[in-house]
Amino acid sequence: MRTTTGWHVEGAASPLRRGRVERRDLRPDDIAVRIDYCGVCHTDLHARRGHAGTTPLVPGHEFTGVVTEVGPDVTAFAVGDPVAVGNIVDSCGECAMCRAGQENFCRAFPTLTYGGTDRHDGSTTLGGYSREYVVREAFAYPLPPGLDPAAAAPLLCAGVTVWEPLRALGVGPDTRVAVAGLGGLGHLAVKLAVALGATTSVISRSPDKEADARRLGARGVVVSSDPARLEAARDSFDVVIDTIAAPHDRGPYLRLVAMDGTLCSLGDLGPVTVETMDLLVGRKKLSSAGSGGRPATAEMLRFCAQAGVAADVEVLPSARVNEAFDRLARGDVRYRFVLDLSDLD
Repeated sequence: MRTTTGWHVEGAASPLRRGRVERRDLRPDDIAVRIDYCGVCHTDLHARRGHAGTTPLVPGHEFTGVVTEVGPDVTAFAVGDPVAVGNIVDSCGECAMCRAGQENFCRAFPTLTYGGTDRHDGSTTLGGYSREYVVREAFAYPLPPGLDPAAAAPLLCAGVTVWEPLRALGVGPDTRVAVAGLGGLGHLAVKLAVALGATTSVISRSPDKEADARRLGARGVVVSSDPARLEAARDSFDVVIDTIAAPHDRGPYLRLVAMDGTLCSLGDLGPVTVETMDLLVGRKKLSSAGSGGRPATAEMLRFCAQAGVAADVEVLPSARVNEAFDRLARGDVRYRFVLDLSDLD
């Protein structure tokens, strides 16, 4: 085993503490990555809250860094290459989903970057709030030139989570898109939809989001707390990307969808109840998505580099990780915290 330094959770009520993190020795197709920047995702917050303390928990599943060592069978990377890693680090590679390049939907369940089970030795994976990570080369991605490594880190989770449905639903210059919720997922959905050429709007309870929505490229805001404005926007959008994380009624959002359009629910992963009439009138569809397969993730990174799309981030030294968690819980971030891991040296 090899060791590095990182931030780990001892229990749901305890702060993250700095300590030693063990990594496996490199297997033939592994690379070692010096992690420079790691995004702070809501998933990390939920994992900390639900952690029972029986196994180590090192959060972090969207990070960028530099290759420091390669296994003997590695062909795609060399020492010194800039690299990015997301929330999936392995899959069965054999099921229909994996063969289709949708490792995120692996029938045997993908190995997650943290809190997952290593497919070789059964150990629990430990995440990117650390200075080093060891990963199969197949699940690492070249970081294209032109992408700021700090602002690119959230693309590996939030970015690809909205990219996949935008691409699957054929979003482009002739598409009218609305994004519900302007947070970590939502602001990237707006940027990517705009970059794909779609006429893009934001749906928000507050009219105060208008200026920020326009800064991100949206044409305006549909204020969902205003019944008159909501009615005026009825049947207006080919695609509505719903990134609202809290439980909520999908009915009002379905009514904004145009005939044969789709509401894609990404933020709240709990049970959903809809009135059939909200689907029936206009042949509307309700869909969802999660993370991304390897081909889509690589495509998304290339597109973002070409289009100049990256996350709006607030970079903090990793020693302020507990502050980041507290502020994230209050919604006090625009729009993604990213930890600078260099202070772990």
